Amino acid sequence: MSTSHGSVAESAEAAESGKPVALITGASRGIGLAIARELASTHKLILGASSEDSLADVLAEFPGARPFIAELTDRDAIARAVADAGFGGGAGADAGAGGAGARLDVLVHSAGVADGETVAETPWDVYERVFFVNVFAVAELTRLLLPALRAAGGQVVTINSGSGYFSGVGAAVYSGSKFALRAFSDALREEERGSVRVTSIHPGRVDTDMQVELQASYGNHDYDGSLYIRPESVAATVRLAVDATPEAMIENLAIRPVHK
Repeated sequence: MSTSHGSVAESAEAAESGKPVALITGASRGIGLAIARELASTHKLILGASSEDSLADVLAEFPGARPFIAELTDRDAIARAVADAGFGGGAGADAGAGGAGARLDVLVHSAGVADGETVAETPWDVYERVFFVNVFAVAELTRLLLPALRAAGGQVVTINSGSGYFSGVGAAVYSGSKFALRAFSDALREEERGSVRVTSIHPGRVDTDMQVELQASYGNHDYDGSLYIRPESVAATVRLAVDATPEAMIENLAIRPVHK
């Protein structure tokens, strides 16, 4: 009887070890958490957050997941997290050309911040923080993980925004960062075509804590989440991109609320 149970356990362990691996930044809440829940059944998860405390409840939900703790405004912290996760050459300046180390099939950049007012009212440090999280950290983390992604024939998914296509009053900082993220994704896609798939997803307004804060900053205190996209709907677009057959790549995907 014990042999039978052992065989079942070994089979389950073998099946688990054969799963593709997905690293998701911003996984402690909102869209990132929804993506983790969407991919949990088919992928081994590495979940990114800025602190262990913010990720504690999420790790309890996904017992087999591994943490990836890095403050995304700190380049050295990003390199340490990459090295700690076992990806070859993560701490080195030339990591983009180094060994692959641990397996990585999917890298989802879901972490992001929104801030800024009009150009006249926005100081330097706001631009610096928003661009660091939304653009520079994405570029650096991707660079460090490219060897692993290439080795797996993997995929990079950037969670962009409708603001990556359109800008307006008070949007210079956030839209500027998302335009830059779109340009980064487009360039990476062409550079890695045939080696790594790159998908840029552009949601409209999503019902998250960030959206509540954003609407409050606009003076809208009668928040109605039903008017916005659910995080699970964005996660479903990630699933669509990840599950595309090997010869196909979903390059850009926009998802908008039904209500304006």
